[in-house]
Amino acid sequence: MCVCLCASGSPPTASLSSLMELENCVSNLSLAHEIVVNGDFCIKPKSPPTDSLEGRVTDIIHRAFWDSLQEQLSSDPPNYSQAVILLQEVKTMLGSLLLPGHVRLRTQLDEVLDMELIQQQVLHGALDLHRLAGFVINMMASLCAPVRDPEVRALRDLKEPLELLRGIFRVLGLMKSDMVNFTIQSLRPHLLQEAVQYERAKFQQILDKQPASLDNTAAWLVAAASEEAAALPAHCDSPGPDSRALPSATAILNRAYMHLLHWDPHGQKYPESMLMDRSRLDALSQQLQMLVLEASVLLLTATHCRGVTFSLQGFVGKLKQTITKDWVMHVLAVPLHSSDFLPFFSLSNTGERVRGFLLAMLQGGSAKRRPELPFPLGLVSSELTELGTAFGRIVHFNRTVFGPFYAPILRKLLLPSGESETGEDSR
Repeated sequence: MCVCLCASGSPPTASLSSLMELENCVSNLSLAHEIVVNGDFCIKPKSPPTDSLEGRVTDIIHRAFWDSLQEQLSSDPPNYSQAVILLQEVKTMLGSLLLPGHVRLRTQLDEVLDMELIQQQVLHGALDLHRLAGFVINMMASLCAPVRDPEVRALRDLKEPLELLRGIFRVLGLMKSDMVNFTIQSLRPHLLQEAVQYERAKFQQILDKQPASLDNTAAWLVAAASEEAAALPAHCDSPGPDSRALPSATAILNRAYMHLLHWDPHGQKYPESMLMDRSRLDALSQQLQMLVLEASVLLLTATHCRGVTFSLQGFVGKLKQTITKDWVMHVLAVPLHSSDFLPFFSLSNTGERVRGFLLAMLQGGSAKRRPELPFPLGLVSSELTELGTAFGRIVHFNRTVFGPFYAPILRKLLLPSGESETGEDSR
């Protein structure tokens, strides 16, 4: 999104401050959502690719800084001006790792890294960098996570002041990331309790600033409603032209969610309410494609081998490990006799049966109500159930958060004009 300053003097459609505020809302919402739904979420130190422009510029700047420090430390007498600044930063970083209960450690930190005293030592040529570095390393050893113990121990083997300071900064950066991730995991149970209300409020702020932020979502639901309505006559036994039944809000939402597992990136735009989960849904879509391919190959193998090979111990597992999308495409490209095409006509039902199974999981209820998986889908039932469970978690959380935003769109689709708005809750 950009801001245009018109020569005519007319005000821009959005001020820079409002755009920055909107960006902050989106950023905070995305971060909070990722922490809540992704159990493996963690903050990693930013490290641009070495072959990128940012990586090259960063490397040049860092090298120039450390070269300058080396030059100062190697002069006679040594110049400690930059080293003192680094010691102040080290003190600040160590202080950020201390908890409120670390009273004794904080007192020691203030006493040993007393910047006024250090300045006096520099003036009198009495600064002992190795002694200060030893204190810092000892404190790092007492504060770091066990996974950082080898890196902290390696610092004790460094003798050159420059390499010592560089190593301390590198490991302190890793320790700060560890502390942030520990804090995130500690707060996660509390965030889960407030996540729904927080995300709903943040999205309402975005909607207040950008009223068009649900246009793609509305189009997504309209398309699902049209398909669901078109499918109803095949299941409706009511006579008469005026007895057309309306799809339920739940059925429309379930169909809309199922569309996300086979989304056409060249078709309609992705719904705004699902953007934060798009990477997870795309990954599930890839897994689903592979499961359908696995089931198709297993069916083809069973058709040609009459099921004899499936009795061999470990055959199914090894075959599933061999199957890849490229491998299947290569096999399908091999010319076949006319009789060999018969199994492929039955393969067209595999994807539909898988989607029916996932839809049944989405609709809830006991496992007994789910459609029975025919051979060979039963051989991948555990993988399908795991995928359906992950998909269901995403859908349930999204429906809980965005249900109030979906409800007005669904009411317009389901309720004739003028009818009282007492429709089904979209959640």
